[in-house]
Amino acid sequence: MIVSSDRRAFTLVETLVVVGIIALLVGIMVPTIKMVQAESRNAGCLSNLHQNYEALQSYQAANRGILAMCEFIPVVTPDGIEGGLPNLLSKYIPVDSASWFCPADFDSESTETGTSYTYMPGLLRYAPEIQFEVLQALFLLPPSTIERQRMRVRLETESKLVARIFENDTSGLFPLLMDSEDRHFGTREPRNGVYLDGSSRAIVIEANTAVE
Repeated sequence: MIVSSDRRAFTLVETLVVVGIIALLVGIMVPTIKMVQAESRNAGCLSNLHQNYEALQSYQAANRGILAMCEFIPVVTPDGIEGGLPNLLSKYIPVDSASWFCPADFDSESTETGTSYTYMPGLLRYAPEIQFEVLQALFLLPPSTIERQRMRVRLETESKLVARIFENDTSGLFPLLMDSEDRHFGTREPRNGVYLDGSSRAIVIEANTAVE
């Protein structure tokens, strides 16, 4: 049997052309893959925010409709994490639930505090006009009021006053819960939030509106 020896190897030019095509395809694919990953993380973040919102709703239903009131981020102490929304809602969603972390959050500080999100009512409670009304409410209490009752009055007063801000927020300026940092680039404001009506979306601070 005669074996043909007509097989021809790639020339240097042909090899360079193939390598160039592969490099071009990789250059096109890498940004596309990164964009798909970013969109997936963004979708996961929005889903997490809505899941946490449902836990907030469960808390309100079990507490006479009172808006949850706590620190805007958990406090890291030598004895562990104290306060914050994950701890307050632990009866409705586990403290270590993945929903407390944005899939695009790679900051170790978030891991230390136990959440990627800032609870806005916990921040707005410190507004001077709110604290002024809180002090008035506390001043009216009888001198015999014990500290636990005073704390309950404080929290309930803060909750009602902050809830009023959100209820009057027709422009969608204040999300209940939002990314603590910019993590979702590609939008006018690369942070997500969940609002009083339960909608989770990107926040656009400059225009005081939100993009669906």
